[in-house]
Amino acid sequence: MLQLDGQRLTLGQIADVARGGAGHVALSAGARERMEASRRTVERIVAEGRVVYGVNTGFGKLSDISIPAEELRELQLNLVRSHACGIGPPLNDEETRAMLLLRANVLALGYSGARPIVAETLLAMLDRNVCPLIPEKGSVGASGDLAPLAHLALACIGEGEAFHGGERLPGAEALRRAGITPLCLEAKEGIAILNGTQALTAVGALALARAERLAYAADTAGAMSLEALRDTPAAFDDRIHRARPHRGQQQVAAHLRELLIDSEIRASHLENDPRVQDAYSLRCMPQVHGAARDALAYAREAAETETGSATDNPLVFADTDEVLSGGNFHGAPLALAFDTAAIALVHLGNISERRTERLVNPDLSEGLPAFLTAHPGTSSGMMIAQVTAVALLNESKVLAHPASTDNLPTSGGKEDHVSMGMTAATKLRTIVENIEHVVAIELLCAAEGLEYRLPLRPGRGVLRAYETLRRQVPRLTHDRSLSPDIQRIAEAIRRGDFD
Repeated sequence: MLQLDGQRLTLGQIADVARGGAGHVALSAGARERMEASRRTVERIVAEGRVVYGVNTGFGKLSDISIPAEELRELQLNLVRSHACGIGPPLNDEETRAMLLLRANVLALGYSGARPIVAETLLAMLDRNVCPLIPEKGSVGASGDLAPLAHLALACIGEGEAFHGGERLPGAEALRRAGITPLCLEAKEGIAILNGTQALTAVGALALARAERLAYAADTAGAMSLEALRDTPAAFDDRIHRARPHRGQQQVAAHLRELLIDSEIRASHLENDPRVQDAYSLRCMPQVHGAARDALAYAREAAETETGSATDNPLVFADTDEVLSGGNFHGAPLALAFDTAAIALVHLGNISERRTERLVNPDLSEGLPAFLTAHPGTSSGMMIAQVTAVALLNESKVLAHPASTDNLPTSGGKEDHVSMGMTAATKLRTIVENIEHVVAIELLCAAEGLEYRLPLRPGRGVLRAYETLRRQVPRLTHDRSLSPDIQRIAEAIRRGDFD
């Protein structure tokens, strides 16, 4: 059981819950106590008639309008309904489940003024696999992910739509089939669900988990290409990287050395290799792959910090009986991190595609046949696989333009600086998928290159990767559609088969 206490969650924990592999998730006793204490503060405010933003006022530009006590339930209901105006394709089930987890964990911190039943309803939906239909477009990442979280809240109250048992259903019917009682929102509870960064955090965190596996696979693909091209690992010498001690650079150099241990291919041309230096796409793998790893580490830190952060507005401080308005809903910390991760992944894709070019181009491939086919001319071999990699890179480069540099005021000028964090997260997801396929293409080409170096065997780590690939894709002895092969290896990267 995973007990939520508002704690920092790792990318791995989020991914496990999103995939349904983490078992039961429940509120801790401490979380319940904190939520009840903050709820008592809200109830005192209502009883005393104090005017407090988010409790008994309008929202955004309408925050100077006081709402009478008898209309507070209607206020929360209208808030959810009016803010549910997202468009576009729905988030997938894993992303939606991650949202349910993350929003429940934020409520567990006890700064939201919501009753424990609110978080418990989210966790019941998670446990019984009721996934609200949440369109992915409509959030500017401040004041949080209002539209996506409003669609989540709609399902909680028995409105909107949700997926359950493979069916798309009205929200009320999905809850009924799952045996969950719809929520009746009390004062502050609508905004407690809506105000936060959990949509962009969910999408971005799951993309980052994939990106980290991809980064390891890129090292493996690069090492395999180096072997197929009969190039040298001299540039990975530890002394070079101790002289420039960036953490990621040192990690990648060590990984490459491990992959290339006991290489018969390298031993075969160690004494009579006329080349002094290899191309940058091979020689500079530690520097480029390492910089990408460092960027992903920065993004991971931002995302994991956010998972245990109170991102509501206003925040309820039960110990002093105060409710304070701030800006923790602003997605800038994550928007910048996800944009940085996107740029880093494009660098991984760029250098991978350049290695693929060297493998398929007979002018660069150190004796390998043109396009890695034994029958050039009659067969095209891997020619168009490299073209596909270029097409995927073109899209990724366009998407790598930072979303976070944009700004348009919303809510009548009240919200005059926004993060565009959801855009940063969704385009990161697309870039990850594209570069998974770019690296898959390099792995396929490098494996073909190794066939022409037989009977010499590559380094132990490269050999393991080659055998993993060959269990899923046979050698290219004649032309065939490569789309299924590329997809199969991209899925293997996603699973972590090449870590």
